[in-house]
Amino acid sequence: MHDRQFPASEAYRLDNPERLLSLPPAEVIGALRVRPGETVADVGAGTGYFSLPLAREVGAQGKIYAVDAQPEMLALLRQKFNESGPFNIETVAAEAERTGLPVACCDLVFLANVWHEFADCAAVLRESERILKPGGRIAILDWRPDVERVGGPPLEHRLDSSSAAQRISSAGFQPLTSTNIGRFSWLVQGEKPQGEKPQGKKPR
Repeated sequence: MHDRQFPASEAYRLDNPERLLSLPPAEVIGALRVRPGETVADVGAGTGYFSLPLAREVGAQGKIYAVDAQPEMLALLRQKFNESGPFNIETVAAEAERTGLPVACCDLVFLANVWHEFADCAAVLRESERILKPGGRIAILDWRPDVERVGGPPLEHRLDSSSAAQRISSAGFQPLTSTNIGRFSWLVQGEKPQGEKPQGKKPR
């Protein structure tokens, strides 16, 4: 694990009730414009802070791929499942650069609080483009570098929203929105152009 990756040993911090005040899931999901029946890849899902409410939002006809590089995180997420579900979440132990998901399987790729961790953002964007349907959306949520540090990564590890917006535009996504959200975060969204045919095959 590299020095910017959130350690599984501190996973309890991800479920701190104070996060519900500083980064309300309902506010974020509302901004994502998630619709019933959609398929979402929650990349860097952790213990399911967003995966679980996203699963409720897409409903029984939708699907959530909870992707995380740390199997320990996904094990904690699965512990939250009960006999009544949710049954529309599939956990995937994989890196963001190589998720192993099928080509053009997702309506939305959501990267929450992991953008600053990536050593190769371009590879992450290529993989996101691969698994998105034409017209699918990418959404990057991360920590603002211009506010006081209350939790989260060190200020020197944080990236600003304008650089993320520029990166997704350079990767071929059409910019949609860029806004601050919650108390300490920004959210940048883009869209994969319509009419593109899926390229490549599912990685082995």
